[in-house]
Amino acid sequence: MSLLNIGMSGLNAAQGSLSVVSNNIANVNTSGYSRQQTTQNAGASNPFDGVYIGSGTTLADVRRVYNDFLDAAYQNSTSLNSDAKAYSDQVSAVDKTLSDKTTGMSSVLSAFFAAVQTAAATPSDVSARQVLLTSAQTLSNRFNSISTQLNQQKDTINGQLKTMSDQVNQLTASIASLNKQITQAQGSSNTSPASLLDARTEAVRSLNELVGVTASEKNGVFSVSTGTGQSLVLGDQSNTISAVPSKSDGSLNTIQLNVGGGTAVDLGNVLTGGSIGGLLRYRSDALMPAINDLGRIAIATADTVNSQLGQGLDLNGDFGSSLFNDINSAAAIAQRSQGSASNSTGAGNLNVTIKDTSKLSTYDYKVTFTSASQYTVQRSDGKAMGAFDTATTPPPVMDGFSLTLDGNGPIAAGDSFKVSPTANGASSIGTDLTDANKLGFAGPLLGESGKSNQGTGTFTPPTLTLPIDIHGGADTAQLRAGIENSMPVKMVFGKPAADGTQTYTISDAQGASIGTGSIVRGQSNNISISVPMRDASGALVSPAKSFSFDTAVGGSPAADDSTSFSFNASGVSDNRNAQQLLNLQTKATVGLADGSGGGVSLVSANSRLVSTVGAKAAAAITDTTATNAVLTANKTARNSVSQVNLDEEASNMIRFQQYYTASSQIIKAAQETFSTLINSL
Repeated sequence: MSLLNIGMSGLNAAQGSLSVVSNNIANVNTSGYSRQQTTQNAGASNPFDGVYIGSGTTLADVRRVYNDFLDAAYQNSTSLNSDAKAYSDQVSAVDKTLSDKTTGMSSVLSAFFAAVQTAAATPSDVSARQVLLTSAQTLSNRFNSISTQLNQQKDTINGQLKTMSDQVNQLTASIASLNKQITQAQGSSNTSPASLLDARTEAVRSLNELVGVTASEKNGVFSVSTGTGQSLVLGDQSNTISAVPSKSDGSLNTIQLNVGGGTAVDLGNVLTGGSIGGLLRYRSDALMPAINDLGRIAIATADTVNSQLGQGLDLNGDFGSSLFNDINSAAAIAQRSQGSASNSTGAGNLNVTIKDTSKLSTYDYKVTFTSASQYTVQRSDGKAMGAFDTATTPPPVMDGFSLTLDGNGPIAAGDSFKVSPTANGASSIGTDLTDANKLGFAGPLLGESGKSNQGTGTFTPPTLTLPIDIHGGADTAQLRAGIENSMPVKMVFGKPAADGTQTYTISDAQGASIGTGSIVRGQSNNISISVPMRDASGALVSPAKSFSFDTAVGGSPAADDSTSFSFNASGVSDNRNAQQLLNLQTKATVGLADGSGGGVSLVSANSRLVSTVGAKAAAAITDTTATNAVLTANKTARNSVSQVNLDEEASNMIRFQQYYTASSQIIKAAQETFSTLINSL
């Protein structure tokens, strides 16, 4: 009977091992499956004629072939690769939009200034002016189109975060359930449920594809938390996450951890890894800066073009009208700030007025009120802009903009606002002007040398030094009337002095002296002339106002030579202001105070935006390639230990078949021995 029992134990062990090998082969393509091995223990030895003889074997365990270190590396690289891939997919789309000749800004900016150049060459040609209006409309439409695409990405990311949050919740609930099942299975036996352990490990890996997590094991139970320590799974309990509008910016979804009891924790700024981490990183690192930068270029384009056109005269002899819409319209001012969702009930908002487009940055700002009237401002790069008071008049200007209360509600201590001066710039730009005759191409002032001049004196065309209010109104009308009524202004030169200097006197339209000075003959002399304004009757306006213009005198005027400066009402063929408009193509008008080392032109600002996004896209591709290589290496290392090898399993199957056959021969020998014994009796 002992021989029979030994044979049966071997037969059972071989059959069990064959079952495990068969299961390995069947699950060769099962994701997350770890190959299994059987372990055997020798049976108890029994005394026999002074010696101990074994009683066979037993299956001790079906062991899961698994390495914690290799799997942890595989999990971590999965998180990093998913993060890099999500970032790269998104930023590559933006890079293509901005850099492509048919969809980017470069071609339409070049076409706009080409139209300016053509119109400046023939300032009285209405058809050339009309082409410029059409080009301006194309330019503003392109700003609007790209802005729409970028903002659609914001909406797409919001939707993806919601979908992925639901997937995270399903996985964390599954891990918690598997923890419970594994605990129950281990409590009823001394063996580990390999299939449940594989399912839990695969769930954690899938979770790392969505968000970076760390799994720690204690007494066979996984605890799962984010990289910064927020618990997602603890034992058989799991916490959910949800994608909800950010309290500081309702247009952006953030990730919220729901820990029970109505308590929620905002994880938007701390989550890393996985597709969720990649999307959040892309949004803060590339998308929002690109939206702000594009908006800054749009605002600077509208403001500088409008300002320059406002300094010239149109074909009707009036100061030029704005080509693009007002950057400080009531709607634009109100859109640049939004209050936090946690602000006091009935709290008002902030009006954000652009004061100097050349000093705008691409950052957002957080405004926090420490009392009903005092507030601090912090830029999104961490720079503290200072503490201010709403009672300060005029309001302080920071990075090219100022803040005032909108008056729609009280502000309480603790209220905060997100200020985005340029975020809506590209979406709100539009072309207002439809009458090509109202483009201000001519210089407003005209200079003419006296007909009886005898010397070799020269002068540059006069230019106004006080920018005309491009928004029109009483001030502009009064300035134009003041220029017309106070002119012509006459400069008369005295006798040359022995030291090479020469005096001059300046008088207004009434012959009243308004200034004197001297020049150095033979070199360029910059002269600024201030003219008191007069009304139509010739009387000085009250309260007193003046305007000024610059000119440069060169050469050697003779005694009594003169120059007259007058209002250029009939300058139809004058293109001086159109040339100044064309100079905006290369003039540094953007980013004079953003810390980048100096301002750039509108064209260069766009090129810099394209280059910045392109560099991030290239870096993202490199990062994706690197993390994918690490992931592949870690997966290979993990699979070298845990993955099913069909060749090895085939060898094991033959080995256990032979083991089974040999054990059956033991049973056959026992039967024959027993039969021989019976027959002998």
